[in-house]
Amino acid sequence: MTSDISTRREDGVAVVALEGELDAATSPALADALERLFGEEPPRGLVIDLAGVGFLDSRCIGVLVAAYRQARDLGVGLVVAEPQRQVHRLFVIAGIDQVIPIAESTAAAVRSLGR
Repeated sequence: MTSDISTRREDGVAVVALEGELDAATSPALADALERLFGEEPPRGLVIDLAGVGFLDSRCIGVLVAAYRQARDLGVGLVVAEPQRQVHRLFVIAGIDQVIPIAESTAAAVRSLGR
């Protein structure tokens, strides 16, 4: 399975846009990308844009939860944005929606963190 990870900054908020299928093979690349963001000058907020993700497994959920905890410890807000229906459903089933905020759009997530 393949995935693509791109990062950009908007108003001091880092946006990590993911595309494709995220599984055990791709989760190390996601963890590395997130670790680099926290290792640099930490952003004011971090948005994980899942609009282009059709599949996400438990290993990637673990990476996102670990990133959420690291962000929280650094005082950085983290929001997941635009998960497709099946990915959103997985977040709800796993209870992740009770831990990590989920935004309807990436733009709304950036606005909420940029304040």
